Amino acid sequence: MTFRALVVEKDEAGTTSASVQVLEDSRLPDGDVTVAVEYSTLNYKDGLCLGSGGGLVRTYPHVPGIDFAGTVETSDDPRYSPGDKVVLTGWRVGETHWGGHAEKARVRADWLVPLPEGLTTRAAMAVGTAGFTAMLAVMALEDHGLKPGTGEVLVTGAAGGVGSVATAILAHLGHEVAAVTGRPEQEDYLRGLGASRIVPRTDLAETVKRPLEAETWAGCVDAVGGAMLARVLGQMKYGASVAAVGLAGGAGLPATVIPFLLRGVNLLGIDSVMQPFDNRLRAWDRIARDLPMDRVEAMIVPATLADLPDLGRAILKGEVRGRVVVDVRA
Repeated sequence: MTFRALVVEKDEAGTTSASVQVLEDSRLPDGDVTVAVEYSTLNYKDGLCLGSGGGLVRTYPHVPGIDFAGTVETSDDPRYSPGDKVVLTGWRVGETHWGGHAEKARVRADWLVPLPEGLTTRAAMAVGTAGFTAMLAVMALEDHGLKPGTGEVLVTGAAGGVGSVATAILAHLGHEVAAVTGRPEQEDYLRGLGASRIVPRTDLAETVKRPLEAETWAGCVDAVGGAMLARVLGQMKYGASVAAVGLAGGAGLPATVIPFLLRGVNLLGIDSVMQPFDNRLRAWDRIARDLPMDRVEAMIVPATLADLPDLGRAILKGEVRGRVVVDVRA
């Protein structure tokens, strides 16, 4: 048996290249469950793996794809049977373990989640790791007291994958969403997702000497980090929370502890890679219930395996909007 996969290789000079190849099933890595992949996505990490590896890929040749959805083909674990629909995000799949940019994937059963009722495999990957992370962020904000009607919720990097889904979820739940973007041409797209206000990135891009500014935001999903996160912390309302999900603006945090001490602000770190199974189920059930799929459709950029090398370069430059959904069978 054979399957098609996007294979990244590195030559003796250290140069990487990616191409669609036909592989024998015997090339699949160890695992309890073999999945016939139907859809995958393109995430920032995939862009790194498709290029230099970004320090994520340990051995070559490598098949990237940090998430996928499909149908169980074979299983040595009693929790899954042939024909079951499943979804996978995280667990370093697509980084240290061959991932979803292929027609087949073999993984540990512990890494899978049953696809919730009402979600197709395509819809699951329109959500993907980015949407799963966005829902974890929204759940964390809710767990720390965020409710509709308490004020505007800020979403930074709003036109990206996490930001797009976070905007749609929050708006659907009844929140006023202020969406931050550095691309003015994305205003109609963001308003279509439910954003009530567009905040130019330049308004928040620089830190200020004052550790506290006017109390403005009831909550925040931050996909940028760096100086913008530091600035936002000083603008949060008393007792409000920021869910930090990304570092597109840098890993450093040029902030002070004043917002935490004088306003009781909470900085909530969101990890989607090693989430426990029960919380994964909770998040996917919430996605099936609280994410308006008509708005998700507006985010989708369809792609095939052959499109991914070019798209990988584009996502690293911030040139990809919304969610790239890869039909691995096309």
